[in-house]
Amino acid sequence: MTEFDKYIRQGEPDQKEKAAAWQVAIGLQDVDGLKPSEYLIQTAQQHIEGDISIDEVKHLIDTYYQSKSSRDEMENERTEEADKVSARITELLSEKTFSFTPDYLLYIHKRLFEGLYKHAGQIRNYNITKKEWVLDGDTVIYSDYEMIRPTLEYDFAQEKNTDYPVMNAEQALQRISKFISGVWQIHAFGEGNTRTIAVFLMKYLKTFGFKVDNGIFKKHSWYFRNALVRANYNNYAKGVLADIRFLDMFLRNMLFGENNSLRNREMHINFSQSAKKEESKSQNGTLDGTLNCTLDEMALLNFLRENPKATQSDIAKHIGKSERTVKRMTPSLIERGLLERINGKGEKGSWKVIANCNCK
Repeated sequence: MTEFDKYIRQGEPDQKEKAAAWQVAIGLQDVDGLKPSEYLIQTAQQHIEGDISIDEVKHLIDTYYQSKSSRDEMENERTEEADKVSARITELLSEKTFSFTPDYLLYIHKRLFEGLYKHAGQIRNYNITKKEWVLDGDTVIYSDYEMIRPTLEYDFAQEKNTDYPVMNAEQALQRISKFISGVWQIHAFGEGNTRTIAVFLMKYLKTFGFKVDNGIFKKHSWYFRNALVRANYNNYAKGVLADIRFLDMFLRNMLFGENNSLRNREMHINFSQSAKKEESKSQNGTLDGTLNCTLDEMALLNFLRENPKATQSDIAKHIGKSERTVKRMTPSLIERGLLERINGKGEKGSWKVIANCNCK
């Protein structure tokens, strides 16, 4: 996807945003071993440059495949899926809408796979197993199809009642990891489950108020899936327990700007314990205490790092809190040595973020 790098490095803000969305969307196709066509890449570039809208992109892709006289080989069918789903993910990521409900999860699946899968947007009505490389050919135990809806509703209700404002970032990350891995394990859909979960996760994380580095999916979407697998697999006979650390590292890179090494081979159940210990020594990216901040406080710090002259009204609008809440948060951050007010008071002053927190 080097075709899009020039826009991210040198393009206008709108071009950078579009190019980043396309990179994420195309990168996610790796989850199912899919690659887009050259036609999709060219059409995406027209969209990034502002020559056509996303609706026109989807129309051109539909027309391109309708004009094909035959698609006898499976590779062609799968390329069509990669192209159409990439365009639809790009569209969804650009929309400023979100609903924290199981129905919205189903809605995402329908948007992504309508016309490609017979049961797009519908809960599977059969039980499944999937042989996993990372499990040496074994499968995760997925939810019984008759229990999918009530289990989804339970997990969403539990997450909705989570009091994130009282948690520090470390606790919040662990809670998010547990929730998203649980929803993935339910496996509401026979196909396209991981791509649907990834889009839902990216949109959900935006509601926390800080900038999320979705670009991690560009190169590590396959790692994301394997991390979900390992978070939901137990085999006591082989001494293998569910391990959520890999998903935590992925989310740390995504949320806090850490630079944990994400290697698929380390997740394989036969990867040696001694090698794990040695490699883990070089992966301790710490945030100098800023994980003791709440997610709201981290959102505030990240915003002020990029916007040092922002007013309290600006801050409140960005993190989705009242000005009264912001006025309580900033003195606390100053007292804890994470934030400093310089160059006067009021609108003439500016903020200096002291914490060594690289969360994006």
